[in-house]
Amino acid sequence: MKILITGGCGFVGSYLTRELSQKYGAENITVLDNGFMQRNLAKVAQVKYLEKNSWEINEIDFGTKFDYVYHLGEYSRIVPSFKDIEYVTKSNLYGTTEVLNYCVKNGSRLIYSASSSKFGNGGEDENLAPYSWCKAKIVELIKNYNNWFGLKSEIAYFYNVYGEGEASQGDYATVIGIFKKQFLSKSPITIVSPGTQERIFTHIQDIVDGLVMLMDVDKNEEHHLSSNQKYTILEVAKMFKSEYKLVPERVGERSVAIIPKDNYIEKIGWKATRKLEDYIDSIIKQ
Repeated sequence: MKILITGGCGFVGSYLTRELSQKYGAENITVLDNGFMQRNLAKVAQVKYLEKNSWEINEIDFGTKFDYVYHLGEYSRIVPSFKDIEYVTKSNLYGTTEVLNYCVKNGSRLIYSASSSKFGNGGEDENLAPYSWCKAKIVELIKNYNNWFGLKSEIAYFYNVYGEGEASQGDYATVIGIFKKQFLSKSPITIVSPGTQERIFTHIQDIVDGLVMLMDVDKNEEHHLSSNQKYTILEVAKMFKSEYKLVPERVGERSVAIIPKDNYIEKIGWKATRKLEDYIDSIIKQ
């Protein structure tokens, strides 16, 4: 079993690399990561790491063919994507097309990390930001590759992943990462106005458990790795039992979160088991 993980040095990728290394042997795992996003966890011994872009995948001599390609190596933030639009399109549209071509050429099964950002407002949120639009178009492209070229793929939607090691500062920080850093530094928690925006949160280990389970699925389907824990941003801030304040609205800010229905992955035994309240409580008790 040979596995390639693009974006394997990022938040989800680091956890997934460690999990698959333990399950299948580190010597069978290769990571392709260009270092653009924050590196959260230490590298795993015996895993092969290549600092390259996803769009270079067909130019690399890996020395082996991969049974599975986990493609997490894309640009992955909504609000900053307006200023990074050239990089977003190159990383996500061009880079992922090259990954799809690699999988078709080498008979690799693709497991793709899609974004739940497109589901809000009756599907209109896919046009909310360059990032959301690109991610939605890639899902369409993957489905077409299934039909055009016989690509084998499973698409996993992520929902506001949180957990130890999440980004806590800079343009690419997560909501929970920011709130955690502010709480620990005894600063007021900043809530983007109006605070009624809804989000679904899923723990990193639940996400990784689901991604690993998808190796045993052969459906060419979409799968929602959702905890079904929906909160407003204000409700999340109040969980920290700390001072908070409102800050100005941001372009591209989503207002609603859609809880998915008819999730196939749940039919094979996956279910999110970790709760956001418990994670925040552990931070408070530090």
